[in-house]
Amino acid sequence: MESVDSAPLRPLRTVFMGTPEFAAEILRILLEFEGAEVVGVYTQPDRPCGRGRQCKPSPVKDVAVERGLPVFQPKNFKDETDIEALRALKPDVLVVAAYGLILPQSVLDVPTLHPLNVHASLLPRHRGAAPIQRAVEAGEVVTGISIMKMEAGLDTGPVMVQRALRIGHNDHAGTIHDELAKLGGICICEGLARLQTGAYSFAPQDHALATYAKKLEKGEGAIDWNRPAQAIHNQIRAMYPWPGAYFDWTGPDGKTLRLNVTPGEVSEQTAQAAPGTVLGEVDGKLAIATADKVYLTPEVKPEGRKAMAATAFACGYMKTCK
Repeated sequence: MESVDSAPLRPLRTVFMGTPEFAAEILRILLEFEGAEVVGVYTQPDRPCGRGRQCKPSPVKDVAVERGLPVFQPKNFKDETDIEALRALKPDVLVVAAYGLILPQSVLDVPTLHPLNVHASLLPRHRGAAPIQRAVEAGEVVTGISIMKMEAGLDTGPVMVQRALRIGHNDHAGTIHDELAKLGGICICEGLARLQTGAYSFAPQDHALATYAKKLEKGEGAIDWNRPAQAIHNQIRAMYPWPGAYFDWTGPDGKTLRLNVTPGEVSEQTAQAAPGTVLGEVDGKLAIATADKVYLTPEVKPEGRKAMAATAFACGYMKTCK
């Protein structure tokens, strides 16, 4: 006869809450974890998008529908019937990742164990909406994932699991986003495994060390070439792929064109021209003068047009074909 101690652990009844692709990747990983039974998925209501303004489901909804999971899309939780619907799922735990709604205490109180948040930084650094971009913008060389117990404050809860990720010199927000999404899935599964066994603890954050990662605004992509090249490199990496870093360039024909700049690299060459001067193509990259060094980008995207390799841009717009 099998002893009670050797009986398999029961999968935790889990409600997942998330919206963008970051959350969708975490959900995919969570669905492969035997320690969790996802009994419901919450995501933002479908939003109009694109030129036709047709409603489009979130990436999380796409995953949930594909897997045949119940999907809930309340506008908020001000209606008591939405909270009752959540209670009816009888979750042991809530797993929240980039949901996009501030959850009231009445929601956080629903799970029998804990509400857990997957946050893309090493808390208490970069609390808030744009932790990945702000870490890259600051030129930091390490970021990570924090699995945190949710409470009323913004990303202020105690931390259960934390794992670091290196930011390479030429990594941008897009590459770090993808790596952190995978790491977030791994970390939340580790946290749920701890909950299953009861062998877990929460470490309070040191609030004196907290920094805030405010939401990105489109205008933050404007490049000031009067700054040092490294600061510009960090800005361009942080703004890629959205909202994109850009500047207005006046061509030989006297017309001004807005150019989006793809992340490149800082050259060792000292700038000998006024900041913002497009110097031409150098070894397959477009060279642009900054306050100190020359910045090299592999491609630019003229407004309203497709991205162009540096050589094609220099030939077509600067008339410097060799």
